[in-house]
Amino acid sequence: MTMNTTHPTGQLAGRRILVTGAARGLGFAFAQTLCSQGAQVVLADLREELLVQAVAQLRAQGLQAHGVAFDAGNPASIEHCAQQAVQALGGLDGLVNNAAVTDSGGKGMDDIALEKWDQVMNVNVRGVWLMTRACRAALKDSGRGAVVNLASDTAMWGAPNLMAYVASKGAVMAMTHAMARELGGDAVTVNAVAPGLVLVEATEYVPEHRHRLYIEQRALQREQGPEDVSGAVSYLLSDGARFVTGQVLPVNGGFVMN
Repeated sequence: MTMNTTHPTGQLAGRRILVTGAARGLGFAFAQTLCSQGAQVVLADLREELLVQAVAQLRAQGLQAHGVAFDAGNPASIEHCAQQAVQALGGLDGLVNNAAVTDSGGKGMDDIALEKWDQVMNVNVRGVWLMTRACRAALKDSGRGAVVNLASDTAMWGAPNLMAYVASKGAVMAMTHAMARELGGDAVTVNAVAPGLVLVEATEYVPEHRHRLYIEQRALQREQGPEDVSGAVSYLLSDGARFVTGQVLPVNGGFVMN
């Protein structure tokens, strides 16, 4: 598919970025923001029909978008996705590791199925490692490579009845530190953002009382939308963050503070 060539200016003009889990929700919001700031973006997702619709929506706005179907729990699919993204964009300057699954919540640690635990770890932890590894050479070659991992503030305050997800996002935070050390020699930055409870399709199962808890205990007492996170991701991919690496940035309205 041929990309459009409008929007040549902006904070991310000329950047070539891969965003995983981008067919809807936070990932789509990231892709839309990055494209609007001049980047060429590959959206990658397991849900092919939604992916096609997401790419079409961005292109209808004159933005530079491309889609690649992939499974974050499948190592071969991850390798193929990285290769397709580099081929489509002619290189890679940024990677946003957003693809993730939850354990559906509501179950205590005694009731989590082993199969569900393994699925969450395979996608949320192993998938981040393998995708970053698959993109490393291209990010190094760009001379301005940047990785942004999606963590969660649940791992910072220990949200109950969400053990597998919390553990996976804690691992993402730890991997971000280690990756920053390992990729620093390639002049590639690695950071993470840790959103709070965001109003997207993936959080529709969250009970109302949990939403109220977040609002009441935030310094900024309102709901959090995808647009509240996109700016932080954009900044960490930009030249303004070239000397920022190994950091985990809570983006949650002050629910958790460093």
